[in-house]
Amino acid sequence: MLQTPQNQSLQQQKTLRQQSIYLLPNLFTTAALFGGFYAIVQAMNGKFEHAAVAIFISMVLDGLDGRVARLTHTQSAFGAEYDSLSDMVSFGVAPALVSYVWMLRDLGKLGWMVAFIYAVGAALRLARFNTMLEVQDKRYFQGLPSPAAAALVAGLVWICVENNISGPFLPWLTLGFTLFAGITMVSNIRYYSFKEFNARKSVPFVALLIIVLMIVLISSNPAMAMFGIFVAYAMSGYVMWLIGLRRKKLTPTDSDSTKKIDI
Repeated sequence: MLQTPQNQSLQQQKTLRQQSIYLLPNLFTTAALFGGFYAIVQAMNGKFEHAAVAIFISMVLDGLDGRVARLTHTQSAFGAEYDSLSDMVSFGVAPALVSYVWMLRDLGKLGWMVAFIYAVGAALRLARFNTMLEVQDKRYFQGLPSPAAAALVAGLVWICVENNISGPFLPWLTLGFTLFAGITMVSNIRYYSFKEFNARKSVPFVALLIIVLMIVLISSNPAMAMFGIFVAYAMSGYVMWLIGLRRKKLTPTDSDSTKKIDI
């Protein structure tokens, strides 16, 4: 099939866009990458609260780069790959190292093994997301998103350091959170993506009150509020999974229907 000059021109423009490097969205990606690197440096210096906050800032910046690219029509293959590499550092390596230096190293070999499981989980999660981007349901993520997993680990560090929480249980609690986050990233548990959220759509008055309440809670105690939000989000996937299992059990199968008819 011969291509018309107009189709060839459109194809060339598409190829050029895929190969282009745009400054604005990549600045946000670079800033997110810097946040992850800064978290690692601060953890090595023993400033774990700064490290945890840096991971949360990276999470905000990571959420902005894609939206900026879509708003300014500057999406590119380079930006997508750069974003994945930045996510691996900020939400894969950084949380694993922060949790290890903070508490997991007290557990010896078991500690660094769990930190490595988390890092591998983040890498596999990002690789699966990139390969299934065109075929998966846009409304849901398959597995816990790596920024949310990083928020679980960093949030635990943040609230414990800020409130001077200590004790022999803390390394084991850190191990549990890190292992849970790492395994859930590569699970088949579905999480709502919020990609279909439309800011222009009308909402009930109660929704506005809930948003105001969340802002007040986050401003009054950012560490506890952010940690609570992401713990609730991490558990929401398992709640939806259990609800789905219950519905399957309550729904009669074809074989059951046939048996009832035969009787």
